[in-house]
Amino acid sequence: QVQLVESGGGLVQAGGSLRLSCAASGGSFSRTAVGWFRQAPGKEREFVSAISLSGGSTYYADSVKGRFTISRDTAKNTAYLQMDSLTPEDTAVYYCAARRGIFENIETREYQYQYWGQGTQVTVSS
Repeated sequence: QVQLVESGGGLVQAGGSLRLSCAASGGSFSRTAVGWFRQAPGKEREFVSAISLSGGSTYYADSVKGRFTISRDTAKNTAYLQMDSLTPEDTAVYYCAARRGIFENIETREYQYQYWGQGTQVTVSS
């Protein structure tokens, strides 16, 4: 079993930055790949970014390419999402997710992730 806890959300003005953290416990973080998803008010949850087991491969939704950066620190059992140039359209609850894996592939499908955090609110004002 793996437990995930997100932190780092908050209120920021348009054009600002935030860094979200995802702390893992209760399992082997090195054996999992990590993804970030978000859900805005009135919308379905959507894929944001993902990183492979070793951190060697990353992938981003078109809406955040060039603005967001995903990373992981296996020694600290933590994954991160650096968010720059934020806009009001980025306002959402952000969720960290993890999945078991053995290969360096990227997965964007929500149902392929077994472990989920509680979410952290990100609000971007105009």
